[in-house]
Amino acid sequence: MTDIEKLQDCYHQIRTITDFMPKIALVLGSGLGGFADDIQVVDTIDYKNIKNFPISTVQGHRGRFILGYYNNIPMVAMQGRVHYYEGYSMQDVVLPIRLMKLLGANILFLTNASGGINRNFSAGDFMLITDHISTFVPNCLVGENFSSLGTRFPDMSHVYSYRLQDLIRQTAIELDINLKEGVYVQLTGCSYETPAEIKMLSILGADAVGMSTVCEAIAGNHAGMEVCGISCITNMASGILDKPLNHIEVQQIADRVAPQFKRLVGKVISKLQ
Repeated sequence: MTDIEKLQDCYHQIRTITDFMPKIALVLGSGLGGFADDIQVVDTIDYKNIKNFPISTVQGHRGRFILGYYNNIPMVAMQGRVHYYEGYSMQDVVLPIRLMKLLGANILFLTNASGGINRNFSAGDFMLITDHISTFVPNCLVGENFSSLGTRFPDMSHVYSYRLQDLIRQTAIELDINLKEGVYVQLTGCSYETPAEIKMLSILGADAVGMSTVCEAIAGNHAGMEVCGISCITNMASGILDKPLNHIEVQQIADRVAPQFKRLVGKVISKLQ
């Protein structure tokens, strides 16, 4: 089965379960899945119940689609994503993004937990993603082009919608949330970075680092979706502070700032009505 055939098959499987048409696709990162509790649920679909669909294996990722309404806005939320480091091909990693586009979503709202490289950041900060660096992971567009979704050579000048960036900035001001801004870089994982690697990434212009999101943004942009993203800085990257890194800390910080995150994302989505 080709990647295109797999995508079409997953779409047809979901359409046998629901005819729900979302307008917004929301990807909930590590520790941030609680936002789904505020959605008026119409359907819930576990990834494991979709044949040939990649399954989340990371602690803190529920691994399911939540379809429903938030303030009367139809949306689909990924409660847990899949990662390249879990052993999937990059085409499988972005399959959910393309699938949500086929279901009807035209706006892609990405969130993640990331390590802070910018020394003006602190654990618990939110960073508006203004651009990204994708050099260190395979490009999800390598291989046969999904011509039904987008062109062979898509422009990446403005991956992250200026309109949505302005909306997020204004909403953060209204909620008195100190929103940072910066460039996000995706590495393959699944080990954390060395201090030398973080120094290199800083020189290249990265403000935050993680193991997801960039490939999803590329796939969404290729498919004509309006993309935005927010990183939760759950730890300072290796070498910035003199302390070891672990996934438990990532989850703890994400849980601590979850209420503020829900307020910010919820109000932004409400404004998209």
